[in-house]
Amino acid sequence: MNELSITVLLQTPTVGVRDVACDGACRHRSPSECAAATHLVFPYRGAYVRHVGRQDAVAEANQVVFFNRDQEYAISHPVGGGDACLSVSIGDDLLAELAPAEQLEDGGLAVFRRPARSLDPQAQALAAQLRRGLARGAFQPLQAETLALGLVRRALGERASHARAASYGRRKLADRAKLVLASDPARRWTLAEVAADVGVSPVYLTQVFAQAEGAPLYRYQLRLRLAAALDRLADCEDLTGLALDLGFSSHSHFTAAFRKLHGRTPVDFQRALRA
Repeated sequence: MNELSITVLLQTPTVGVRDVACDGACRHRSPSECAAATHLVFPYRGAYVRHVGRQDAVAEANQVVFFNRDQEYAISHPVGGGDACLSVSIGDDLLAELAPAEQLEDGGLAVFRRPARSLDPQAQALAAQLRRGLARGAFQPLQAETLALGLVRRALGERASHARAASYGRRKLADRAKLVLASDPARRWTLAEVAADVGVSPVYLTQVFAQAEGAPLYRYQLRLRLAAALDRLADCEDLTGLALDLGFSSHSHFTAAFRKLHGRTPVDFQRALRA
């Protein structure tokens, strides 16, 4: 069985925020579970697969995963190392107000049609700031609630990445590639290695992944590395060591990639987290 560690970071009548870590001991499907409330889950470390009926969703740092109220699901960890996520829960009325109508099923409850949705870099950075700030007690409740709702709005709103049109089979293929990348984000993967693990040709993989995810494999892996940096910067004293550990060739390479994606340097972001 998987062992969970849950830290309640915020609980008000409006929003709940929890930091959830799982050791990932169970590689195969867990027994069925059921969420008592709808949660938007923002993975920030590791990866897992969520199974709802015949529908699977890979949960990793480039996605927000939807756990619908009263919907049975199971979890598996084909990638070792466990995972950690920021889980945000808000009421059905607020979700219905925040979520575009096309994302929700018809009916009284706020039930998301899709199991997951791509996140943009700004949403990833906001999730990291919210988690770190709440853990340090840096926010008053009103500010914390506003930031949490802002994260939900950012994740669901028009500025977030739109779902890509792709067949079921192509999405499954892209999911397999995601698991390969998530198994070792710092590794200097070649296209041939990823394609061999997925079981298709490199050319076909590049075409299908770009269609399903709206980004090439290399850019997707870069975002996984930078998402890991968002998680580790607050506690890091050696940025060069962090850069090399995450697979960057140098401190300057890491800084340039981080600044291009997030609009500021790792040092600037680290200062903001510690302020």
